[in-house]
Amino acid sequence: MSWRGKLSLPQILTLGFLTIILIGTLLLSLPIASQSGTTTNYLNAFFTATSATCVTGMTVVNTALHWSIFGKIVILVLVEIGGLGFMTFAVLMFVFMRQKVDLTTQLLTQQSLNLETFANTRSVVFLVVRLSLAIQTLGVGLLFVDFYPRYGLIRGIGYSVFHSISAFCNAGFDLFDNSLVRFQNDPYLLFVLTCLIISGSLGFLVWKDILLYRKDHFLSLHTKLALTTYLGLIGISFIVYLLTEGNFGENTHLNIFQRLMDTYFMAVTPRTAGFYIYPYPKISMAGMFFTMILMLIGGTPGSTAGGIKTTTVGILLIRVWATLRGKRDATFMGRRFTNDNISRSLTLVFLVSVVLSIATLILCITESIPKHFGIEYILFDVVSAFGTTGLTLGLTPHLTFIGKLIFAALMFMGRVGIFTVMYSLLNSKRPEDAFRYPKENVMIG
Repeated sequence: MSWRGKLSLPQILTLGFLTIILIGTLLLSLPIASQSGTTTNYLNAFFTATSATCVTGMTVVNTALHWSIFGKIVILVLVEIGGLGFMTFAVLMFVFMRQKVDLTTQLLTQQSLNLETFANTRSVVFLVVRLSLAIQTLGVGLLFVDFYPRYGLIRGIGYSVFHSISAFCNAGFDLFDNSLVRFQNDPYLLFVLTCLIISGSLGFLVWKDILLYRKDHFLSLHTKLALTTYLGLIGISFIVYLLTEGNFGENTHLNIFQRLMDTYFMAVTPRTAGFYIYPYPKISMAGMFFTMILMLIGGTPGSTAGGIKTTTVGILLIRVWATLRGKRDATFMGRRFTNDNISRSLTLVFLVSVVLSIATLILCITESIPKHFGIEYILFDVVSAFGTTGLTLGLTPHLTFIGKLIFAALMFMGRVGIFTVMYSLLNSKRPEDAFRYPKENVMIG
């Protein structure tokens, strides 16, 4: 029996991501990867490789100052692989080598891209690649318009390529000292970046439905729920940030339009993109709490984003509303959600709550909290790591050895999927039980 026959599909998927991270770690630890020409600490290289592959953007070293051109290229490649899913590249390798894509690879790609069936795996993979390249190429051109006058031809191209890939993959890596704070008064750049972020976090299957709508005149329930929840969250986020952070503190030099665009940028980025134009330690406590909610929700399944996903939140909200109204079924736009959908959503939220609680508890013991902060100093970064967002209140650059390992694990689970990781650890391949126990109700609430 081959090794693929001995391992479950979640285990192969998990090991695949781990392999990419380890290769990235080795490359980033090489002297050629740092600007100083010295070897980078293996733990720091591992943390950066994990952050890049899991498209998080958290760093323990300054990306712009520490890494050489080679190191930055390695980070970009890891971001691209992590954003699109390594199984997408595996299928492309099969195609270019003119070999038939076997059943195991199709199943893995199906799970990696959150496909319901694997009958059209090859066509979906090609759609994902073509769409991604087209959007990122367009992003490079639009960003170059802004970066060229500022930084010249060579740096302008480099900055455009790096930030287009980073924004589309929702990675949050940047080549500036303080993220995008210097671009607060540049609505054009911020708008282009938000378009790239939204394009990457909507989900490839949503894009497939949108692009084929003129031909099929059909949108799946998944697409309808994802678009409704996604756009609703942007609208709610804009209003909340306008109320809590609308004046942007001391930035009185910004005009009304710039402040509105900055608020819109803040409404889009916390849901896994990781860029910021205003230091998060300086925002209000209400804004900080709301940002944690957005980071936890994340983007759409089958996208470059992390978090528990918009559809999970949408399903649970609809189920709660139906229950409060005494309805038996949770329905949306003429369709009924299955009990399996609702059960998986509830299980996901519970597992994430337990994992984040345990991580926060351990970090409260191992990490130091500044006097002017409370537990939010740790909880904010914990949620950011799992949501693959990359925002920080200042904890991440000062993590201890144990802290870095915990954050790496959180980023990995946030990108690969907590179900996939749990199935891999528990080796869940057992068939259904041959019998079922009698039912009995217990009191709730």
